[in-house]
Amino acid sequence: MNTDPIKCMSHNRRLNAAELEIDLFCKGIRIHESCDLARDARVFAKARAGLGSGLEIYIPGQKRIWLNVPVLENFASKSPYELRRENENYKVYHTLDKESYDIELPPAPDWYFRQTSTGVEMQKIGVLQGTYLGIYLHDVCSFWKSDPRENCKFCATGINVGPAGTDKQKKSVREVVETAQAAKAESGVTFVHFNTGFQDYKGLDLSAPFVKAIKEEVGALVGLQAIPSQELWKYDWLIDCGVDHFSFCYELHNPDEFAKYLPGKQRMITQQAFFDAMEYTSRKMGKGRVSGEIIAGIEPIEDTLKAIDYITSIGAFPTVCIFRPVKGSDMEDWPSPAYDDMIRVFRRVYEGCMKNGIPVGLTPNIEVSLIVQPTDAEQLVEPSLQYYLYKTKLALMRPLVGMIYRRAIQPRTIRADADHPPISSTGKNESA
Repeated sequence: MNTDPIKCMSHNRRLNAAELEIDLFCKGIRIHESCDLARDARVFAKARAGLGSGLEIYIPGQKRIWLNVPVLENFASKSPYELRRENENYKVYHTLDKESYDIELPPAPDWYFRQTSTGVEMQKIGVLQGTYLGIYLHDVCSFWKSDPRENCKFCATGINVGPAGTDKQKKSVREVVETAQAAKAESGVTFVHFNTGFQDYKGLDLSAPFVKAIKEEVGALVGLQAIPSQELWKYDWLIDCGVDHFSFCYELHNPDEFAKYLPGKQRMITQQAFFDAMEYTSRKMGKGRVSGEIIAGIEPIEDTLKAIDYITSIGAFPTVCIFRPVKGSDMEDWPSPAYDDMIRVFRRVYEGCMKNGIPVGLTPNIEVSLIVQPTDAEQLVEPSLQYYLYKTKLALMRPLVGMIYRRAIQPRTIRADADHPPISSTGKNESA
């Protein structure tokens, strides 16, 4: 591990939007006294695992690039970047390069501060992370409650969810539906993403009623990230309940690093269980509808590149988070990753999707602020014949995907029983 503090050096040139996004993730930002974030910005949301604890911004352009910039973490106080307000406009200023970049601050929506019918502020149920609604379901991850504690070392779920945090514990289906309805009506949300920590092997079962309710009462695409189940047939059931996308958060590809930094997952789940579930659902759902989620900046970069190659080789989408040493986590004093390393990582992300024909950027209105999306990373690769063929294929697919999308965001009846998995008295899957 490199324990040297982040070295803030001049780039001696103006960065493109993707490079700026990556550098801000790596270095964070300082807030100048001219800013009025209480009036102009979304609240700092210490929700879920903590990756959304920063400032939501987007870089304007032909394609908006959304990102959640670290502000509260220790390393951000040493950043060369400063957020400034000039008249009514916000800019990111690099104090070494003397370059300024126009950015926009999305305001906090009114529904954040409205209460559900149970009297809970909606921002305690779900928060916007880019253009989608992120919701942590169920109880605090069981790895945080074990003795000794076995939580993932970079995670802050245990302090963000529950009485001590800003994320309500044990949300009801009604609270989630009401929040999602408000987010769709007022913020244009069309993708709801659920995640859940370890729930003693019951994560999929507990999530099914929420998935079905969103499909029937809201009308939105639904993503689910849960600890993998060895009962692979349950993924068929969740698809029947309405899941459009599965994400498998296995974090680190090197098995030794996985065991070191994910002690609960190593003892109770195993890395192979993530691979098995990811490969099963990717075969079942097709290219680009399953994600393998990893963290760049903890294990050696060569292992991260291997992870990207593996994920894309099985038809899945690489969701790569730049390591953020969030406050309250066991790794809050770690350094953030190096910019040059992250450029290599995200160039590989786009190249891996291109090589394996993983469709990216086809579904409208899904912009994720917690990661550098492959559509952002496109700016990091040199155009080639393969690049143009890939772009042509995506362009041809877009009208069909658009038709499917418009149908998918309409409320519809789900025939599957979300409260009871289809298990017979013999314990076998009735739908097999």
